[in-house]
Amino acid sequence: MIKVIVVEDHPIMVEGLKNILRNDDGISVNGDFSNGKSVLAALEKEQPDVILMDVNLPDVSGINLCKEIKKKYEDIKIIALSIHDEHPVIHSMLQNGASGYVLKNALGTEIIHAIYAIMDGEQYLCSSTKEALKNADMEELKAIPRITRREKEILHLIGKGLTTMQIAEQLFISTHTVESHRKNLMEKFGVNNTTSVVKMATEYKLL
Repeated sequence: MIKVIVVEDHPIMVEGLKNILRNDDGISVNGDFSNGKSVLAALEKEQPDVILMDVNLPDVSGINLCKEIKKKYEDIKIIALSIHDEHPVIHSMLQNGASGYVLKNALGTEIIHAIYAIMDGEQYLCSSTKEALKNADMEELKAIPRITRREKEILHLIGKGLTTMQIAEQLFISTHTVESHRKNLMEKFGVNNTTSVVKMATEYKLL
C-alpha cells in the first residue's frame, strides 16, 4: 500500500484529490495539510511514501519546501501540483527534488499514474506539462515568466508600496482577487513573497 499525504490549502482541491486517491486500492491517504509548517511537524513523527504538494502555499514556496523535505527525508517522493505551466517553476521544482509535476486541471487518472510511476523510480510529467516543455532547452526553461496585463498592473502597485486594500480600491476589484493575483505571481516566479517578485520582475525589465 502506497502511503500518500496531500499538502494543499484549497479545501475543495483537497477533497477532490482524496476522492481520486481513495478509488485506488493500492493507495492510502494518510493525511492532508494546508501549509508547510504543519506538514514538516507531521513528518517528524511519520513519513509517507509520496507527497502531493501545491507549488504555492500560504507560508512557504513549494520549491523551498520540496528542497527542505528532500534534504531531511530523501526517500519521500514528491509530486508538484500547480495551476501554471511556467517553465521556471517546473524547472525549479524538478531541480529541487520533485519526482513529478502535474497541472491541477489534469485528469484524475494522471495523478494515479504519477504516483505509481515515481514509486517505480521514474520521473512523471502530466501530458499538459510535457506539451509546455516540448522542444524547450535549458535556456528556454529559464525563460522570463509570462504575466497578464492585470498582473503587471498589480505588480506595479505592489512595487509602489500599496496594500491589498489600496490596490483593490484603485483597480475596482475585490481584495480576494488581488490576493489571488499575488499568489499566482509568486507561483509563476517560484518565490514565496511579493518583494522577491518585484525584484525579479525589475531584473527581467517587466516593470
